[in-house]
Amino acid sequence: MLKAVRSMLTITLSVAALTPIMHAANDFTGSGSTVFVMTNDNLKNEVLAYQRLYNGSFALRGNFATDGRGSGGTTDPLQSQGSLTLSGDHNLLFAINAGSGTVSSFHIVEGLPLLVDKKPTGGAFPVAVAEHNGTVYVLNAGGNGAIVAFRADGRGHLQEIPNSLTRLTATNSGGSSISVSPNGRTLVVIEKAPNNIDTFAIHPDGTLGTVVINHSVTPGVFAGVFAPNGQLIVSENQPNNGTDTSSISSYTINTNGTLTAISQSIPTDGNGNCWNAITPNGKYVFVDNAGTATVAGFSVSSNGALTPIDGTILFSDPEGTANLDMATSGDGKFLYTLDSGVGTVSIYSINSDGSLINLGDIDGLPKTVGFNGIAAL
Repeated sequence: MLKAVRSMLTITLSVAALTPIMHAANDFTGSGSTVFVMTNDNLKNEVLAYQRLYNGSFALRGNFATDGRGSGGTTDPLQSQGSLTLSGDHNLLFAINAGSGTVSSFHIVEGLPLLVDKKPTGGAFPVAVAEHNGTVYVLNAGGNGAIVAFRADGRGHLQEIPNSLTRLTATNSGGSSISVSPNGRTLVVIEKAPNNIDTFAIHPDGTLGTVVINHSVTPGVFAGVFAPNGQLIVSENQPNNGTDTSSISSYTINTNGTLTAISQSIPTDGNGNCWNAITPNGKYVFVDNAGTATVAGFSVSSNGALTPIDGTILFSDPEGTANLDMATSGDGKFLYTLDSGVGTVSIYSINSDGSLINLGDIDGLPKTVGFNGIAAL
């Protein structure tokens, strides 16, 4: 009898937890995307969820606590891509808590995040998270630097994989990006300080093989993201000497973990290119030149070759915009950029040729604070 009462109480509490989200969904008057932005607040990290209305504008549907602490700071304190990441099936959302050394997982209900679990990341200052078929990898950038792996069930509960902790190549090496290949066989980590692109073979149990270090011939490597066909696209924030020096490259990963360049150091015609976002169909990749407040675009051929779209620069923002993280919608129709310097999220429609149409902004974010991380359904 007591067991039955406890079961009923658990069900009642679960329904109560879902009620605010279900109510928000019922009030939702439009269709389309949800955009998630992470505050990275050093006292109470939260995920902000904005949903598209019928008229194309976005409404804030709630602040969802991660039950952890961010790093705080000002513009781009995490120095990473992937601090807020959706699972491949868009049913789960993972958020990094850099200040408390944890990762939070949310179950997406009617487009809104319900906190399900939080786990220690086994290292200091986690900055990025990646998921593939229920296996979740977290990158710790502080101290010795480390990667840890979890299994996530369909609701978002996390269980650390035994013996999955893997160290980076050096102390304080500036880990900034983590990504899993579409076939689930290779994990890639960017280490900024030595300018390395590290590859790891993924074993069937989710643990990692021995690191293969690929030293980039182009300085300033920052983020590596896989295209659907398996090519690796790398953003390069080359040192700024007063000219537009940032670039982007694409690579094939060989069976032994080494890289072969496809397109090498293609200029993005701006400075501060640290982030990139690839459309779900793999046809286009967009980059944020945060230092010069521009968005650049490239088409991606079937073999991974990159070609500038419409003169490379697709949109110019006001000076001081500090357009950081970026994400495309799940249907590939929209691009979103997190504009830290002005406290907005820019919204772009992606045309069939890869060109962009600016549709306005999501307003109301604090200006020049430590927001990092953006994802979109």
